Parts: sequence; structure tokens; C-alpha cells
Amino acid sequence: MSKVSTPQQMYEVDGDIIVRTAEPTDASLICAYFIENRRHLQPWEPKREPEFFSQAGWTKRLIKLSELHKMGLGFYLLIIDRESGDMLGTISFSNLARFPFHACNVGYSLAKTAQGRGVMTRSLTLATQYMFKQQNMHRIMASYMPHNQASEAVLKRLGFVEEGFAKDYLLINGQWQDHKLTSLVNPNWQPTS
Repeated sequence: MSKVSTPQQMYEVDGDIIVRTAEPTDASLICAYFIENRRHLQPWEPKREPEFFSQAGWTKRLIKLSELHKMGLGFYLLIIDRESGDMLGTISFSNLARFPFHACNVGYSLAKTAQGRGVMTRSLTLATQYMFKQQNMHRIMASYMPHNQASEAVLKRLGFVEEGFAKDYLLINGQWQDHKLTSLVNPNWQPTS
């Protein structure tokens, strides 16, 4: 992977963190991250099948994600500690829609050991800037469970604005959970020629 962002891949640095597009060779790194953080992430994520925690499962998933990256239909990003090479978290952009909507959804996770250090705020700032500049998104939408104060704080710091409330919105850890709906609008959006 080149060390520069392009429309097919992201590679951005902010001090001690790198935010980059996941590659098929990252299966063991991602698998280790989710195994290590399984209990920590469980209350915030869908129930996961055993394959989700296997290197083989991630190899298959990353091949598909690599195609989505190339087609500009989705982006799965890794947050990496620049010095150690450890994986600190993920950011995913899904449901990318172009004309006339120019919007997508964002989701993210952060390792237990990376909490409270501003890692997600910095990483999500880089990622949203990439989606605005390289992917020409006009709106990025994020949802969070009302009791997830850490996620709420990150989104507010980035300027996401609350737009609504969705009852029983997502099946999280086996239970339907209400979510607050937010978005961040690109103030510099321009139509492409």
C-alpha cells in the first residue's frame, strides 16, 4: 500500500496514530484485536459468529472489503499505533450512496487500552475528512445508543448534530436497541464535473 490517500485507499497520520484502509494481509492483526477486545466490545456490537474471531474468516471478509474499497462502495479502516504497530480500533463507512444523496454511515470501535486518550476523536476526524475530500460525501450519518456517553462525546466533538431518535434501531448483543441519529454535513461540498 502506498503511504498516501487515494480514492481507493486511505492512509493518514496524526502524530502517533495511523488511519489506513484494511488490506487482505491484515487478517491476523484484526483477528487479534477482536479477540483481545471481545468482552469490552460485546455490549456495543451485534452478536458475532465464531468465524468473526478467526483469521480465516477475516481473510475472506478482507478480500470482499478490498473490492468494496476499489469500487468506492465502502471503506474499512484500521487505527494503528505508529510506534508499536498495534491495532487500536476500526472505522467503517458503509451504505455509500452517490448522486443525489452523497451520503454514508459510519461505525467505529476502540480497544479498551486506547480509551480516554483522544484516539477516536483524532482518527474519526482524519476519516471524515477523507470521506469529504476524496469520496465527495455530503453527509456522514452516525447512530449511538443513548447510554453510550463516550460515543456521544466523540460525535459532538467532531460536530455531528443530533437529528432524531430511532426506537429498536439495531440488534446489538442480541437485543434491539434504541439509537440517537446524528449527521455531519460537509460544508465545502462541490458537485463533481
